[in-house]
Amino acid sequence: MSQKEIFGTVVRPLLTERSTVLKEKFNQYVFETSVSANKADIKRAIEELFKVKVEGVRTMIVGGKFRRYGRGGGVRPDWKKAVVTLKAGQKIDFAEQAS
Repeated sequence: MSQKEIFGTVVRPLLTERSTVLKEKFNQYVFETSVSANKADIKRAIEELFKVKVEGVRTMIVGGKFRRYGRGGGVRPDWKKAVVTLKAGQKIDFAEQAS
């Protein structure tokens, strides 16, 4: 898998309160991914990008919200969220990966 495919699959990590709880309790990490990416693509991209072993991937489509723009309005685009479970003893340190 090329760098372009990896970065096209995984858009960014989602660092929220809920994702922090998932990380601490269940060794799960949450990512925003491409809408067209499937579970196998996501697993391969995470394993190559962070050099870890992935146990499972759960995905969901998050519907875009209606937002007002002046007098009118519009809908933000739908996006895909992936919850990645790592094998025991594995972890991802986002601060370390940035440097």
